[in-house]
Formats: sequence, C-alpha cells, structure tokens
Amino acid sequence: MAAGAAAAAGAWVLVLSLWGAVVGDRNITARIGKPLVLNCRGAPKKPPQQLEWKLNTGRTEAWKVLSPQGGPWDSVARVLPNGSLLLPAVGIQDEGTFRCRATSRNGKETRSTYQVRVYQIPGKPEIINPASELMAGVPSKVGTCVSEGGYPAGTLSWHWDGKPLIPDGKGVSVQEETRRHPETGLFTLQSELMVTPAQGGAPHPTFSCSFSPGLPRRRALHAAPIQLNVWESVPLEVQVMVEPGGMLAPGGTVTLTCETPAQSSVQIHWIKDVSDLERGLGGWEGRGWELSPWPWGS
Repeated sequence: MAAGAAAAAGAWVLVLSLWGAVVGDRNITARIGKPLVLNCRGAPKKPPQQLEWKLNTGRTEAWKVLSPQGGPWDSVARVLPNGSLLLPAVGIQDEGTFRCRATSRNGKETRSTYQVRVYQIPGKPEIINPASELMAGVPSKVGTCVSEGGYPAGTLSWHWDGKPLIPDGKGVSVQEETRRHPETGLFTLQSELMVTPAQGGAPHPTFSCSFSPGLPRRRALHAAPIQLNVWESVPLEVQVMVEPGGMLAPGGTVTLTCETPAQSSVQIHWIKDVSDLERGLGGWEGRGWELSPWPWGS
C-alpha cells in the first residue's frame, strides 16, 4: 500500500512538473488610498525571472501587459524585484482582474489570478432634522438618516426600539436618495423615515439608523439613537345646549349651542337627519334655520 501511494504521488509530481500548477482565483478587498501588493506565485524571488503581469481594470479598455522593466504605468502599478505587483494607492478605477504567469527555473509554469474590489468606510451615519414629537394615529416624519463618503454605496436601515423597520406603505414608509460625487466617486445616502404610531403604543419610542457596507465581513455603522414623545389624541368633550328647554310649540324658536373647551382649535359642523347644514344652508334657511358663529365656535 505504501509503495502504491508513493508511486501515485510521484506520478502527480511528474504531471505538475510537465503541465505546471494553476492557482485558483482569489478575491482581494483593498481600502481606497492604501497600497496593495499582489504576489506572483511560483516566480523566483530574484532575477533572472520569467513572468508576465497583465490587468483588466477601470483604467484599461482591454488587457494591459506590464513590463517588469517599468514604464509610464509605474505610478499606478509596477513590478517589484521579487516579482510581486505593487499598487501604491488603490483607487476605484483599479477594480478588476489581475493575472500573473510565472515560469520557475525548472520550467514549471504557475498562474495567479486576483479579483480586486475596493472600499471606503464612510463616517458614522447621522440623523438630521429629527422630529420633536409624534402624534398617535397621524403620519409623521421622524428624521433623515445621512451617510457620506462610502464606497460601494451600501444601504441604510431604520430601527424602532431596537427592532428593524420594514417599509409597508402604511404605518412605515421610507424615502431614499443616493448621490455620487462626480470627482471622488464616493456615495452619499439619505433615508427619510415616516411612521404612524399606533394608539396606545409606547409613549417614548427610540429610533436609530445604521449603514451596512456593500461588502461581506464589514461591520455596520450605527447612528446615535433619538427618543421621541408620542402624544395620544384625546376626544374633546362637546356639549349641545338647547334654549328654551322643554316642549316647543309649532312655529316657535329654539337655539342650539355647541360648546367645546376654550383651548381647543376645532371646526364644528351641524348635522340634521344625516344632512350637513353648512353644505345645504340655503335650503335650510327657507325652513327657518340660521347658523351663527359664536366666539367659542358654535
């Protein structure tokens, strides 16, 4: 068994020596403005070297082959003496594919492929123009969450008392806007939250928003939460006074007075037999009806 395994291993070594080893793709995430070094697998650490770097990124229209001896691309990407590729300051235009093909001194060829993506962490999101209070049963704007200077765009999300808010077009609605800076290419996100607090709900809810990057394994950034007061709409006590009281003789005059609290600001409508007297006032005047606006809104 041991002899068979050794023979099989030797066969694989022979195959790799003849065909060369192929290195699978690697996904690289680099921060904008920082240097990035890509290793060329299988390349001799010192000259003489047989290797070729080529790239296809936002800076190129097709595959671009880089010369190990240097050239006009050195400020963007240059080959180091050990065969690695250096990008001194990664930018958004450097997103793309980088490939290296190296041949060792014994003739074995190795290929390396890198898929490069870049990112920029924005500042912490902020809730601007927050509401001072909310009214139960009334759609109200909570505030606007803003995130500036990120790449990729990412997303903003809202939380109510620590629970995610999902827009449903009824009690919760969100209006979003995404802008991109024409020079830097970085994103600014805005998210405006509208809610309709339920009657009898929490009197002091807490709202917060968070920014989630568009790349995996990146932590979300959270804005400072805000706490708002929710006011319940209390039904007003309305009284109708009748003068004179008691039985009314045909052809007599009676005065109905609608009284509401003096501090309230309401509109009063008179209804008789499910008919709005104000809308059909002309017809009721002919029947002896008259509406008089008293100082308290009667």
